[in-house]
Amino acid sequence: MSKESTAWTEYCKSLSPAIAGACARTTVSAGPTALVKALDTALEDWKFRHAFARGGWYRLGGVVDGSGERVSDNLETWLEQELAARDGDIDLLVDDYADQELYATRLVGQTHYLTACVGDAHEDFLLLEIEDLQEMRAHRLFVGEPGSLEELTDPRSGSEKLQPLDLPFYTFRRLQHIGALLQRMLVQKPEAAPIHRMFEDWTKSSAGQTSAYSNHWVIATREHLDRYQQPIIRAQPIATLAGEPPTFGAAATTRQLELHQALTQFDRGVGFPMAWYFHMLTSKAVPHWVAQAVIEDALDGYAYLPPRDLEVVRHWLHAPYTL
Repeated sequence: MSKESTAWTEYCKSLSPAIAGACARTTVSAGPTALVKALDTALEDWKFRHAFARGGWYRLGGVVDGSGERVSDNLETWLEQELAARDGDIDLLVDDYADQELYATRLVGQTHYLTACVGDAHEDFLLLEIEDLQEMRAHRLFVGEPGSLEELTDPRSGSEKLQPLDLPFYTFRRLQHIGALLQRMLVQKPEAAPIHRMFEDWTKSSAGQTSAYSNHWVIATREHLDRYQQPIIRAQPIATLAGEPPTFGAAATTRQLELHQALTQFDRGVGFPMAWYFHMLTSKAVPHWVAQAVIEDALDGYAYLPPRDLEVVRHWLHAPYTL
């Protein structure tokens, strides 16, 4: 990894305390605007903007009793310890706690993505992830004859009536320099990943000539160990478009003027040129046959895309990828 990439990684780490403090001082009820203002005060060098929020997820929490008193902050660890104390006998564990009113909790929340441009390249931006979380009382433990730890921790019955235990709160999750992230990925695996190719295509196309990548996309990342215990980074672009992409209004036989009109209408609905191409790669809102049809039209003398965009599409046809 280059010195510049390493420096950005360390710099992002150095900002963590200031970001965590801004989160602690801001109430979720005040909304993302208040969060951005708190960050502006804490991080004077950069101006973050709220780009996107994604919710509908939860993670396991702890254990509380019937009156809401906390038994443990970590449900999985507590259950594993209690099971180990009984030599792995889950039936004995269930019997010992059958008469106690204990509940699992969940942290229900959403992730807020905020961006700040720090240079001229499209990958030269900071991506800040802040979660707003609320701990909820979920299912009652040790009822219904659970036969495994999985059934105890997260039965997924769909019938749990979640009850809030406290007010929602902001918590800092991660700050990354995207250029440094892309370099880290190339160190792990020299072959370019789809996300590298997307940035290359954005830079070469009319999209990159018109707008910054971070105006329209954020990147969800996760890291895991492969079978050799080596870290592997996965990077998935997420469109910051409000709602779903517009419907692409063309059939597979559509060509020339009608196809051009369909592409233009889609691009206008999303808000940048070549939106149809990038959503073909990411959201499947546009079918793959469109790329072939665009090149066939150009070969027939009906070239409605600029040469730079035709080259991007042509290269994709020779070496396709999706995200």
